[in-house]
Amino acid sequence: MRKSLQDWLRDYAVCHQHPTNKRIHWVCVPLIVWSLLALLWLVPLPLASMLPATWAGLANAATLTIVLACIYYWRLAARLAIGMLLFSAVSLWLGLILANLLGLALWQLALTVFVLAWIGQFIGHHIEGRKPSFFKDLQYLLIGPVWCLEHLYQRLGSST
Repeated sequence: MRKSLQDWLRDYAVCHQHPTNKRIHWVCVPLIVWSLLALLWLVPLPLASMLPATWAGLANAATLTIVLACIYYWRLAARLAIGMLLFSAVSLWLGLILANLLGLALWQLALTVFVLAWIGQFIGHHIEGRKPSFFKDLQYLLIGPVWCLEHLYQRLGSST
């Protein structure tokens, strides 16, 4: 039997009860998503050379990852897929601008953020006293971002 969105969120929440761990996750999970997408943005797909120059920049591993993740999220809830697509696009755009402003290569900024955000995650789980959910099932790596998004939707007075 396939798990529903509510099943995934409920199971994820079991390891995220402590208020400090929750706050850490609300910051670190989006940073990890951004940093991973930023790093994948730098990995071109082989078909990039076959596309017109205006589209070639989108033929990278980040775009492919976003599409595949959004298909997964769509199966759980369309609103989450749309939210994650918007988050991905905006965060990549802001990340590219920030890397430029800081005078860093995108990979340097993304790798630094990735490492620091994961350190934060493990500190949160140490405080929580529980292992991260993805130790049980790797799909929880995809659930973490929608757990944050669902909380944002609830704060905005809407939920999936």
